[in-house]
Amino acid sequence: MSAFNFPKSARLLRPAEFKNVFNDPVRFSRNGVIVLARKSTSATARVGLAVAKKHVKRAHERNRIKRLARETFRLHPVRNCGMDCVVLVRHGVAEASNEELRTALNAAWKRLFEQCAAS
Repeated sequence: MSAFNFPKSARLLRPAEFKNVFNDPVRFSRNGVIVLARKSTSATARVGLAVAKKHVKRAHERNRIKRLARETFRLHPVRNCGMDCVVLVRHGVAEASNEELRTALNAAWKRLFEQCAAS
């Protein structure tokens, strides 16, 4: 069961870590969800969440989106790859269903995993 945990070491925490991803990232976008990724020096993947109040007004909707992003990241094998990822959203993503968000996020993780395996 420990393979499915989400430790603090799997998260981007400091602004400098986010800035590193924003400098020349690989970008994936679908259904209002944007995932930026960049190779890192660590052996495992890390994720940062930036769900802006400007795009998703209600706190419970922002929390739902962040919860789904963490869950899909935690369950996907992209964690075994040395990448830093940041999840962003566009306006209107709050209207998307949980299944639409899961599909978009899983597609992003799959694409990033394929790129990581190829390099």
